[in-house]
Parts: sequence; C-alpha cells; structure tokens
Amino acid sequence: MTAPEPLFDAVVHAPQRLQICAMLARGGEVEFGTLREGLAVSDATLSKHLRTLTEAGYVDLRRVQRARGQARTWVALTPAGTTALRGHFAFLQSLAP
Repeated sequence: MTAPEPLFDAVVHAPQRLQICAMLARGGEVEFGTLREGLAVSDATLSKHLRTLTEAGYVDLRRVQRARGQARTWVALTPAGTTALRGHFAFLQSLAP
C-alpha cells in the first residue's frame, strides 16, 4: 500500500467524525448502537455526523429489518472514506516535529 498524500480533510477533522472513522477503519461494519456507545453520544448526534459522512461519500449505511419490525443500522467506511482518513492522519503526522 502506498503512503497516503497528506491532506487536511475538514469533514473527517471534527473530533467525533474522526472517532467514527477510526472505529470503522478496523474493517467490516459496525452497528449504530455500538458506535453510539463508543462515542457516548445521543442517537441524534450520531445520526447528524453519519449524515455528513454519508453525504461526503465516506460511509455507507445498511439497514437490516429484524423480527417485530425492529431495524438495525450497520455502518461501514467506504474506500473514499479510507483514503480521506489516511490522508488526514498523514497530514496530522506531517505537523509533528
């Protein structure tokens, strides 16, 4: 894998969005509730951040219908999201002495 180009990304930079992307970067999908608990935020706050990341093309959301009408939402980092996160980390690293 080639080194990412250091590039500041305002979408990723917000602290809770950075945490979301970092949690998702481990690979696979993470359930909405797990993200909410990991960030210690409300459903509304997490939804707002996920909407921003989705609009940027950085995450995909997948809703799964369960028994009795309950739905679960799974979140995954897209290839564009991975590139943005790696570039942002590289940018932050470039600031260190």
